[in-house]
Amino acid sequence: MDLKNDEVIQIFKDSGALLEGHFLLRSGLHSAHFFQCAQVCQYMDKVTRLAELMVSKLKDYGATTVVGPAMGGLVIGQEVARQLGLRFIFLEKVNDRLALRRNFKFAPGEKVLIMEDVITRGGRVVEALEQCRAHGADPVAVGVIVDRSEGKTRFDVPHHSLAELSFPTYEADKLPPALQGTEAIKPGS
Repeated sequence: MDLKNDEVIQIFKDSGALLEGHFLLRSGLHSAHFFQCAQVCQYMDKVTRLAELMVSKLKDYGATTVVGPAMGGLVIGQEVARQLGLRFIFLEKVNDRLALRRNFKFAPGEKVLIMEDVITRGGRVVEALEQCRAHGADPVAVGVIVDRSEGKTRFDVPHHSLAELSFPTYEADKLPPALQGTEAIKPGS
């Protein structure tokens, strides 16, 4: 791991945000590890530092707006936007799908960055990309704090993560012995 990856993991540990147990992820996969980003987002000094690290990766895309998918991308997305001096808007869940609401609008071809907290398969990011395009925006890059996909997730725009981790995930019918017979919980990101 590189120093920035180690620093990000340490921020999660210091915040009590790296949980161990049996978790059911939004992707439908199971894991013995869970990143509860809301725990990190309590501490603005930590959010500021994570955004500083992300800004260095996203600053050259020419975006005018940062979009945060609810809920995970809200706090970090807003801080990235603040540090870049850009507008910030968010997508929210409607019937478990992301939607652009609250009279937010994009100018035709407006360049946007998508900012998310954690991805496993990247489903919410794909939804965010689709929503932005459906409303006339031009997504130019994606930023993610933690990529749990072992670097396997791909989007049709460049994406950058602060930490890539390989905590294993499992289908429900392929749980390891340590997770079998224990109840999976969904703590929320």
